[in-house]
Amino acid sequence: MAGRALAPFLLAATILAALLATCHAGGIAVYWGQNDGEASLSETCASSNYKFVILAFVYKFGKGQTPQLDLASHCDPSSGGCRGLSKDIQSCQRRGIKVLLSIGGGDGSYGLTSEGDARNVAAYLWNNYLGGTSSSRPLGDAVLDGIDFDIELGAAKYWDRLARDLKNMGKKQQGGNGVLLSAAPQCPFPDEWDSGAIKTGLFDFVWVQFYNNPECQFSSGRSAFLAAWKQWESVPAGKIFLGLPASKDAAGTGFVPAGELNSRVLPLIRGSPKYGGVMLWSKYYDDRTGYSSAIKSHV
Repeated sequence: MAGRALAPFLLAATILAALLATCHAGGIAVYWGQNDGEASLSETCASSNYKFVILAFVYKFGKGQTPQLDLASHCDPSSGGCRGLSKDIQSCQRRGIKVLLSIGGGDGSYGLTSEGDARNVAAYLWNNYLGGTSSSRPLGDAVLDGIDFDIELGAAKYWDRLARDLKNMGKKQQGGNGVLLSAAPQCPFPDEWDSGAIKTGLFDFVWVQFYNNPECQFSSGRSAFLAAWKQWESVPAGKIFLGLPASKDAAGTGFVPAGELNSRVLPLIRGSPKYGGVMLWSKYYDDRTGYSSAIKSHV
């Protein structure tokens, strides 16, 4: 009798524990598109390892330039060869995966010279990749979920204006879901390029690059790492992600073996109310190490 009476209680407690775990569960974001030999976009999403896939990069834009997309050998946008990715993008979205387009990167020709320039770039991104219309949409009819700011070059001007314009365009869309915004700052705080934009409070996700910056990555010690994480927690953004290389070859410094990440690093930050999960650079390297599979149940 006592055992039977306890059973519903134990069941309820188990369900509650599961719900609480789900509430705090993070996801994995991955950059895709910059390397030959990585899995296709449809295969990437079919793996069920990722909640976010970030297409990289629109490496040329602003300063009066016609924006250009580069997805390595996956496709040639100049000949319309990337429009076939539309079906893959829609397949990802049907699985509940958010697909964003990253602008910038560490090697490109981009920058904003004025508020008008920012407005023009926002209009181009809206009409060619988001909810607007254009005869030259490089990725076809698929409507991406948002734009990722991976700004690592040039002057730190007018990025806040670009963020505001993109958000405003999303708000005006009839029946739309708006435009998600993400940023990929370096871990030294505040970021040299993305800081002004992030301060707008418009960013849904900030995946901080805790690599190639020895002073704040985990290899410099728990206290230095946590100090940097807590600074990033203070920004007015939705969720903060721990950005890491998916293999030793993916970055100069900052690689954390999966076992160490699961046992020593994630327990330090998983309880944070702004914790969103882990961002990986990139799908190519993850394919070679199986990193996302090794950390998925701990993120």
